[in-house]
Amino acid sequence: MNFIAWMIVTCEIMFWVVIGLGLVTRYVWKMKRLGLFFLSLTIIIDLALLIMTGIDLYKGATATVAHGIAAVYIGISIAFGERLIQWTDERFRYYVLKQGEKPVKRFGTEYAKHYLKGWIRHVLAYLIGAGLLAGMIYVIDDPSQTEAFSGILRGWAVVLGIDLIITISNFIWPSKPKS
Repeated sequence: MNFIAWMIVTCEIMFWVVIGLGLVTRYVWKMKRLGLFFLSLTIIIDLALLIMTGIDLYKGATATVAHGIAAVYIGISIAFGERLIQWTDERFRYYVLKQGEKPVKRFGTEYAKHYLKGWIRHVLAYLIGAGLLAGMIYVIDDPSQTEAFSGILRGWAVVLGIDLIITISNFIWPSKPKS
């Protein structure tokens, strides 16, 4: 595994560590500001990954799938980060601390609308990631060196299309609660 692949793994681990520290600090130790600080470190982790990817490519590394996945990771983290933290926060409070209300399980049109919002975030993640990839393709200006990025963009566009089909199907065939 190359340097960037290891950095993605490291950043993903650090992402969950700072979220865990943020939640424990907020709810167990009752230090809300410090907890918010830990939660906000997720942005720094994304920025560090972006900088390391840029430096690696600037030094002449051939763009690999790992470099492209770094852009995908950043796009997803920016688009879904706040929602993911909120999701984790709700479950931590309910399942770990036994506080608050049980997280809502959605069905039918409510679920379809919620999924649609997620798909819109997916589009935002795609635009951010694709923008980063396009920017790197432009800066590097050597198609032989950025071929992996084009493949990632095509693959991600297919995934986004499949996600749209799933989104539409949720409205056509709404889910029902299990009896």
